[in-house]
Amino acid sequence: MKSYILLGSFALIIIILIGAVAVNKKEKETPDHHLEVVLRDIGHQLLLSAKDSTSRVLPVKKINGNTYQISFQNDFSFVSDTLINLVQREFQKSAPATHYIVNLRNCKQNETVFAFEINHQKGDLTPCRGRKLEVDCYIIEIELLKARSLNPLWLLLLIIPLGGIAYFMKDKFRNKKAQEPIIDNDNYIQLGRFRFYSDKNMLEIENKTITLSEKETKALKIFAENINQIVERDKLMKEIWENNGIVVISRNVDVLISKLRKILSDDNTIKFITVPGRGYKLTIE
Repeated sequence: MKSYILLGSFALIIIILIGAVAVNKKEKETPDHHLEVVLRDIGHQLLLSAKDSTSRVLPVKKINGNTYQISFQNDFSFVSDTLINLVQREFQKSAPATHYIVNLRNCKQNETVFAFEINHQKGDLTPCRGRKLEVDCYIIEIELLKARSLNPLWLLLLIIPLGGIAYFMKDKFRNKKAQEPIIDNDNYIQLGRFRFYSDKNMLEIENKTITLSEKETKALKIFAENINQIVERDKLMKEIWENNGIVVISRNVDVLISKLRKILSDDNTIKFITVPGRGYKLTIE
């Protein structure tokens, strides 16, 4: 039995190595035509936010291998947060890049009047939020930053720990039923030591009762129905906000998960695991 587990571990390593190389290669092959459509849509949405539905977004220019330029037919005005939210939303949907720098320059002086950086590795930089930019001729430059490449050789270091993990996999499967949420006849879901009453927006642990907001209840119910599974950010944004007509960015999801982590901190077997670029996963040890 042990030999089969070890052979499975080695096979898994080979699959991971091949997959890592394939994914890294694929990430570098975002078609220029697709990216041009995404950038033109950003320009179009920005004009609509400025109540301009008639002037054109000029052809997108590729300045160099990673930098693109969006320009416009006429002068216009907008609020800085609008550009930040538009770029984040479009890039989250189409995923041309996860790290990028946006520079807004005026056409005449060629000076940068506003800039921000989205970088999930080093941290986002979004200064000058909430400022209304005066009517002017603007050019938007978007530089796509290359994500740090994953060296497949590092994955070889997983061979030894994977062998140990595989040995204990049988215990994990044995305890799998204990990890699953238990639905009681009193209409609550058992999450670790917590009792979750979704219809009452309430959690109970021992003699402590915690009242949840509507958004916290919706989010926790989604995770309770998908224990040990990745819940995509888009699913959370849609079911918690967008179905009610509210447009948000992924930062709202991060804040909500942070609140749930704090609420459930009385049971350290409950964990929200961040899955970069996708969403979150709720696990119960």
